[in-house]
Amino acid sequence: MNHCCEKHKHRENNEKQLLLNRLKRIEGQVRGLENMIEQDAYCTDIVVQVTAVQAALNAFSKKLLANHIHTCVVQDIQNGKTEVVDDLIDTIHKLMK
Repeated sequence: MNHCCEKHKHRENNEKQLLLNRLKRIEGQVRGLENMIEQDAYCTDIVVQVTAVQAALNAFSKKLLANHIHTCVVQDIQNGKTEVVDDLIDTIHKLMK
């Protein structure tokens, strides 16, 4: 079940800024990939950079998921909304593809 348009989460300014900073670094890495292609960089050098981008995205996902579990999931369970566990399991399955 996709809740991207149904639910919202208020994030504290420091959490939001940390997440945005990570995304901006990742965006810069992707732009670096573009430049490497434009400058005919060696294939394995590009692959190494792609791996770095993937690792950065995975770290971002882990951080976001941990924040989600500590806040939204805990709060929903405390409020008796145990269906959040099924949503969490679905999310973890998607991450593990």
